[in-house]
Amino acid sequence: MRPVIYNFWHSCMIPGIYLWRGSGGRVMSSDSFDGEYTGRIIRKFGFVKVRGSSSKGAVRSLIALKREVDRGFSAAFTIDGPRGPRWVVKPGPVLLSRLTGAPMAGFHVALDKPWVLNTWDKLTIPRPFSRALMRVSRNMIVPKDSDDAAMEKWQQQLQDALDRCRIFSEENVRKVGTDEFPII
Repeated sequence: MRPVIYNFWHSCMIPGIYLWRGSGGRVMSSDSFDGEYTGRIIRKFGFVKVRGSSSKGAVRSLIALKREVDRGFSAAFTIDGPRGPRWVVKPGPVLLSRLTGAPMAGFHVALDKPWVLNTWDKLTIPRPFSRALMRVSRNMIVPKDSDDAAMEKWQQQLQDALDRCRIFSEENVRKVGTDEFPII
């Protein structure tokens, strides 16, 4: 199976980890206290932590993720992390797609009546028996010969795709389990 570079908002990290558990995906996580704690959790759900973040060790992290994608593993970015701004795409996945030829895709997991932490990202935690709706965007492959202007356009396309996924899933999560969105 071809690797994909998945992107999601920091706020839906917990339901995303659960829904993609056991995938063996490679996830960039910082060396900070929070990043180390998160790294331990994601390993228990079948992910592999790649050290680094967009603010510290970004080049080293991208090189490590490139190696993993070249070996056939999918990668994932909490695209507005580690400190925000909330819901703003950073350039790492676009560069990784250009370097590897792997497609990018975005996803968002909305929860019906979640607990929402009072943090910069408004991290959501599912309540027992919550409804969840995940929306995944189309795949986007950044051509290897993309210049800076093209890279900015791809970054905007990823931003738009993630925004559409978030809006759709947030607007429709309460319909999960109805005839319009049956549970499968």
